[in-house]
Amino acid sequence: MIKDNQKYFNRLHVLIDALIVVGSYLLAWFVQIKILTEPGTGVYPDSVYMLVLLPLVPGMLLLYSAFNLYTPKRVQGRRLEYGNVIKANLMGILIFLAMTMAIKKIDFSRGVVFTFFALNVTADIIARMLIRGVLRDMRRRGMNLKHVLLVGYGQAAREYIDRILENPQWGYKVLGILDDNTERSTVYRGIHIIGRTEELMELLSVNTLDEIAITLGLSEYYKLEHIVAQCEKSGVHTKFIPDYGNIIPTKPYTEDLMGLPVINIRYVPLSNTFNAIVKRTVDIVGSLICLVLFSPVMLVTAVLIKLTSPGPLIFKQERVGLHNQPFIMYKFRSMEVQKAGAERRGWTTRHDPRVTGIGKLIRKTSIDELPQLVNVLKGEMSLIGPRPERPQFVEKFREEIPRYMIKHQVRPGMTGWAQVNGYRGDTSIRKRIEYDLYYIENWTLGLDIKILFLTVFKGFINKNAY
Repeated sequence: MIKDNQKYFNRLHVLIDALIVVGSYLLAWFVQIKILTEPGTGVYPDSVYMLVLLPLVPGMLLLYSAFNLYTPKRVQGRRLEYGNVIKANLMGILIFLAMTMAIKKIDFSRGVVFTFFALNVTADIIARMLIRGVLRDMRRRGMNLKHVLLVGYGQAAREYIDRILENPQWGYKVLGILDDNTERSTVYRGIHIIGRTEELMELLSVNTLDEIAITLGLSEYYKLEHIVAQCEKSGVHTKFIPDYGNIIPTKPYTEDLMGLPVINIRYVPLSNTFNAIVKRTVDIVGSLICLVLFSPVMLVTAVLIKLTSPGPLIFKQERVGLHNQPFIMYKFRSMEVQKAGAERRGWTTRHDPRVTGIGKLIRKTSIDELPQLVNVLKGEMSLIGPRPERPQFVEKFREEIPRYMIKHQVRPGMTGWAQVNGYRGDTSIRKRIEYDLYYIENWTLGLDIKILFLTVFKGFINKNAY
């Protein structure tokens, strides 16, 4: 039933997209040619513009299909889908412009092309938002559900059930679990153990299942080949949810070693030479621009520190950076001068008597971090990256927090994904590491730009800075 519904929705979706393409193009043509263009200025006849619809509609639908815009939307993120809409339309524009040049129709109205792009993207995103809303409402009311059987009861099964129950808009319903090591009376969040794995074929023959999810525990992987063979005989869609999600990231980096699949435990995009060069170039250019822009602020800060508190202007502290190498990080001094080693006692706390009056202000506004632009120029830090810690805390956290040391596979940053999400100062170090690892494994130049943007609008003022 789900497959029939999916076919219906796909056909309806294709029809809606086709109508949007036609409507957007006709509106763009009418506005640009009939309203904004002076009569008799040498534009092509209307028939030429209408003929464009013949290749345009199927061409755009093929592009939408190529960019996975007709795949099921149960767990597909909205931002990913809307991004693919934009990418497909950009590709369409490039192909269209190339074709006009190839057939020597270079006078074809660019206004029509770009107006169509804006209208088509906007209308298609709105339509997809409405479709998502309709499907979400249907699934919350128990319609268009996908019925799933789990094979294996381990950590993977529990995490899978947790996510399904927390996201009813996905439209999944778990009918039960087959497991060889758990009593039939066992229930997890309303989901029952209904039998043993050897009963799989019997259940497949009498139940209308849409999907089988293999969620075996690590100790039961010797059964995997046999269970997969049984599932494939049934013709029911089968997926495997590994029980090692705490070891391998959600987007593992895989290699094909002459037919042998190899999964890398950790993929760091910045280990790619080209990516590293791009990021370092941005760091150098960005830090130079910031030094020029913030030089008046830094000058005023330096004067105020000198006038209000005796001691050095710059506070230097050892931190651990790329490849676990120590370096000296610079900050404007925001505390009274302390005895050697006194700052090693821990993080600054609320109402810490060591913080000066000016220090409270510059710590709250992150002005004290500006000298780290010099660290960026020297190559010890990056504009964006995990915040560096002192050696004693690195030694402490490496033993207490799994995967903590992975953060040292990239340069530390002045700001980062954890910081713009609120994990600064005296906050959960575990949550901070989760965000740092996400950044390390999912780095793109676009993500760096997003973090810089968020830093400007909500990252400078730090409510956890004391």
